[in-house]
Amino acid sequence: MRLLGADFHRGRIAAIRERLDEQGLAGILLLNASDVYYASGYLPIPSERPIGLYIGPNERSVLYIPLLEQENVQAAGVDEAGIHDVRVYFEYPGEQHPVQWMLDDIRAHQGSAALAVDQLEWGVHSRLSPAGALVSSDLVERMRWIKTAEEIALTERAARYADFCLETLLGLAAERIRAGASELDLLRACLGPTAAKLREEIGEQFILGGSAVVGTVHSGPQAALPHGAPGERRPQPGDTLIAGIGVSVAGYHAESGATFIVGAPQGDALRCLQAAAACNDAAVAALRPGVTCASVNEAALGALREYGYGDFIRHRIGHGMGLDGHESPWLAPGDATIVQAGMVFSNEPGIYRPGVDGYRTINSMIVTEAGALVPNRFLAAHPPEARVIAL
Repeated sequence: MRLLGADFHRGRIAAIRERLDEQGLAGILLLNASDVYYASGYLPIPSERPIGLYIGPNERSVLYIPLLEQENVQAAGVDEAGIHDVRVYFEYPGEQHPVQWMLDDIRAHQGSAALAVDQLEWGVHSRLSPAGALVSSDLVERMRWIKTAEEIALTERAARYADFCLETLLGLAAERIRAGASELDLLRACLGPTAAKLREEIGEQFILGGSAVVGTVHSGPQAALPHGAPGERRPQPGDTLIAGIGVSVAGYHAESGATFIVGAPQGDALRCLQAAAACNDAAVAALRPGVTCASVNEAALGALREYGYGDFIRHRIGHGMGLDGHESPWLAPGDATIVQAGMVFSNEPGIYRPGVDGYRTINSMIVTEAGALVPNRFLAAHPPEARVIAL
């Protein structure tokens, strides 16, 4: 199943060739699965078996695959996307490493001119004997920063499914918590209907087509862990409960997340949620073309510091999203990347007090010429006071 048309992938291959010419490179071998999908429309099933896509001059493009993927490649319709040749190796590791086999085949046609490679693990690189220069290139990674209208439409769709998951959780949380539900019970209860909605609206092949929903729910002291995992703990009155949901549609990711208060708010719980809302709004206001990613991070986290929660910041405000849930560029210290229209980022204010509680909200942000567009609606529809789960 391909939700992006063949025209999209043909256009990406043409754009890659243009950039190769601009950089004086004869061709590029893509080994990163997301880069391969971006150009070809074929979404590899991750395994130890390397898959490569060579894009070269004179309209030459070759997809290199293990034999067991042959039928999947045919079903993906890569010929329509502009892939002119598919070459097959039997198995990994093989008498010859598959990447060496790819390089030898490319050199037989391209010669010893400089060949770009998007990624190459050191352990593999050390075993290779290329017949010409290999140049590390983030050419395709940088292309993926700027999403087309088709890609943004999939991001917006993914954001709606993520919001649906949170709405489902909010609708059932009080009853389930009163009945003694655990964090895992709550997570299953909201992921299930969301996955069913994806299947109904996208099709039974939604997982193989790059669509899925994942998430986490953790509460009380566990909420103080930025990457806390759901468990058998039962949320208690006075706890904070963090839910973070990620959805991909045709491979394109969006996130939605909220912190709820179980029962009557205790201490400064509502103020923490208000601080997170101010941080979210500061990121949205700062994100616009022409500024640096690092400056957006500083503007957003500055709002938390103004509320007095600077000592409880544990991470940056956000990361790029697209075919990977986490991808460059980063809204973080040290990233001097200039923000451009078409970029997509997460927006994740977080306050974490070890052993006590934690607060995190998540929105997705799409950069437009006019500023940041937020495709998520959950947090806007449910301000801090509306995220109290009355028991």
